[in-house]
Amino acid sequence: MLRSLAPNPWKSLKKIVKAWEKFDWFLFLLIVGLTNFAGVMIQSIQLGQEGRSEWLLHFIFAGVGTFLVLIMARFRYEFLLQWHWVIYAIANILLIGVFFLGVTVNGAQNWLSLGGLTIQPSEFAKLALIISLSAILHEHPASNLGSVFRAFGVTIIPWILVLLQPDLGTSLAFGAITLGMLYWANANPGWLILIVSPLVSIILFTLFFPAWVIWTVLMGIIAWLTLPLRFFTTILTVAMNLVAGELGSLLWGVLKPYQKDRLTLFLNPEKDPLGGGYHLIQSRIAIGSGEIWGKGLHHGTQTQLNFVPEQHTDFIFSAVGEEYGFIGAILVLLVFWLICFRLIYIASTAKENFGSLICVGILSMVIFQVIVNIGMTIGVAPITGIPLPWMSYGGSSLLTNFLALGIVESIASYRQKKRL
Repeated sequence: MLRSLAPNPWKSLKKIVKAWEKFDWFLFLLIVGLTNFAGVMIQSIQLGQEGRSEWLLHFIFAGVGTFLVLIMARFRYEFLLQWHWVIYAIANILLIGVFFLGVTVNGAQNWLSLGGLTIQPSEFAKLALIISLSAILHEHPASNLGSVFRAFGVTIIPWILVLLQPDLGTSLAFGAITLGMLYWANANPGWLILIVSPLVSIILFTLFFPAWVIWTVLMGIIAWLTLPLRFFTTILTVAMNLVAGELGSLLWGVLKPYQKDRLTLFLNPEKDPLGGGYHLIQSRIAIGSGEIWGKGLHHGTQTQLNFVPEQHTDFIFSAVGEEYGFIGAILVLLVFWLICFRLIYIASTAKENFGSLICVGILSMVIFQVIVNIGMTIGVAPITGIPLPWMSYGGSSLLTNFLALGIVESIASYRQKKRL
């Protein structure tokens, strides 16, 4: 009896289903849905503004990003382990190129024009840093100070290049990414506190002297309990915080009044209601006027009358608050919480440390950007120009976040299969 040579459609279908069975569809749909919702909000913001088509470009970038995620999910992410230094070098070369070929936007020279396209290398540098730190900490876990300093050595180069652009917000994002990944790589939490302690000393010395004294003593105690060579490292830690406090006071005195206002105006935006405080005042009015249920799509007065500058980029959350109210804002925050939850789950179930660390690096990047962006929108953080992931308009930011999602989906797709 001859067997049929025709292909079995059920067998082919089963093979396709098996190839995608570990793909995290819940995370994918959350992010695609959030991105498309953002496109609707950008269209509402630009309703009636002739010649504005950023909302259409947002949907185009979202479509390209979605396609890249589906493609990247089928490639094994482990190849990044062999190419991480090349990716790191390319990112730094692009950051250096900004100083020679960069385009200045809003006082910061952090854009690069390549072949008619304008890109922001600092956005892609965040993902490159995550990949390189994951490779390094995969080989040398942060259980000793040598590995911690090695990780900071990798971070310091792009951090300085971004800070010199100047782009304070992105440079702080590099710090948040590094600290989050070091914690996941078994670094002593006391070491991480000591690393950021000089920055805290600068702030406390300037704003509240007694708190700075208590903080410095506390850092000495942590150094005594966690660092080797207790006597020497404790004295060094206390000295660093003393010097940082004095240095912060000196630098504060050197700053010009308008530079001080940039850092503190969020505490009292009414001090300059038509200048530096205008963004925040209008944003808070928009969010407050939305009340519980919001005014409805295309019906927000602050949004439709263009009272909030740069609303389609850094202040898109204010449009959500006005047109969808407290309920809409909470739902957006819930979606971000679910995204972070899925990232933690994939990190916890990854088959090795490299994939797990990449997920945590992306998690740290997302959490930092969400907290800072929404914080500056409602007036509890300085305005730093940090975009809201997958929502703020910006091709470089959106594509970077989708590339990050593609890597995460690859990590999820190639996890070890669970056995009952």
